[in-house]
Amino acid sequence: MQGNIAETRFYIGQSDAYPNLQPILIRPINWDLIRQQYDQMVKSATALRLGTAETEAILKRFSKNPIVHPTYPALLELGRAIKTIFLCQYLQDEAVRREVNEGLNVVERWNGVNDFIFYGKGGEFASYRLETQELSMLSLHLLQICLVHVNTLMIQNVLAQEHWEQKLTATNLRAITPLIFSHVNPYGTLKLDMTERIARLTQLSVA
Repeated sequence: MQGNIAETRFYIGQSDAYPNLQPILIRPINWDLIRQQYDQMVKSATALRLGTAETEAILKRFSKNPIVHPTYPALLELGRAIKTIFLCQYLQDEAVRREVNEGLNVVERWNGVNDFIFYGKGGEFASYRLETQELSMLSLHLLQICLVHVNTLMIQNVLAQEHWEQKLTATNLRAITPLIFSHVNPYGTLKLDMTERIARLTQLSVA
């Protein structure tokens, strides 16, 4: 968000009420177009929510060339209105900016974990077969879940120690994440004994 904020444009229209925003104001939202296609937009949204229609099928129907479905421009216009409202809230409210940036940090961190786990061939699928690709993604998801689960147990054991309760502030606790992997070796052969628990998960002496 921060990287693209300078390129942001608001669909408010030229107005004397915002003299300092004139360079980033475009035009007013075409609410009449949204009103005309409102029923069809609600039907499409309901179909997606109930699962009676596929997103890809609806998009193909709306954007089929050379004839453009009349609801498609209305959806674009509604999207511009929602985006403008969100951007106004983002710029006005610091709490919203913090929430958005924290969410983006989590996503970026998660992507970094994915790159670490799924490192073969630069993270690209090694096969064009749908079954192989599905197996790769399911394996990646399983490893993600295992990593987060083990890290969470280790962090809980550390936080259970009394001296950490006195040292960590609310800000420190808020910054803790199970998306860490510096202690993981992704290479070589890993031998697991499924009948025993990991030693670190049964001790409270983790530093």
